[in-house]
Amino acid sequence: MLTLLDSRDARQPFPPVDQALEEPNGLLAVGGDLSPPRLLQAYRQGIFPWYNPGEPILWWSPDPRLVLFPEKLKVSRSLRKRLRRDEFRFTLDQAFEEVIDACAAPRGEERGTWITPEMREAYVRLHRLGHAHSAETWHDGELVGGLYGVAIGRVFYGESMFHRRSDASKVAFVRLVENLRRWNYALIDCQVHTGHLVRFGAEEIPRRQFVELLDRWCRETVAPDAWR
Repeated sequence: MLTLLDSRDARQPFPPVDQALEEPNGLLAVGGDLSPPRLLQAYRQGIFPWYNPGEPILWWSPDPRLVLFPEKLKVSRSLRKRLRRDEFRFTLDQAFEEVIDACAAPRGEERGTWITPEMREAYVRLHRLGHAHSAETWHDGELVGGLYGVAIGRVFYGESMFHRRSDASKVAFVRLVENLRRWNYALIDCQVHTGHLVRFGAEEIPRRQFVELLDRWCRETVAPDAWR
């Protein structure tokens, strides 16, 4: 049975993640709110929100979990060549709202987006509090790719990425991972399996192991100059 969260109590505890449904994989709770305390509590426990417009907030903790250990990053030969050409300018936290808006835009034949105005507002709020961050790539002064996510301790939780120019989001991702590795980050949460991220070296691990890593690494600190 799914837990119903009270939208008036941002500190109401989530149920243990091993109570999540097997089908749909990882659905754990319904309702609540997207306040910073609620979101940060969720991420620390390996839970994230995802729902469609018009639905109540749905909270997920799938098993297995797709993760990338920064030291295991794989970069294809063709992408390495593009990185060496240095055609994109890379920045951090210079255009967070523009990045999340670009991630929310419909793609291809898609008409909707899971990044509702409520979700956008929640992550912009996290960004202003120093918990959510963006990575951007620019070409001739134009924002052409990027991604955003949440950072807690030595863990970065990736949320979404976009590109308007070939390989722009891939370059942003690689440059971000290089920075995370230098700053002593230990884990990148990729949430669910995608072939795109597997090609970068992401791997699936049991949810139990993922939660154990979070319990350890969310309590630790990174380089003091991270994100500056």
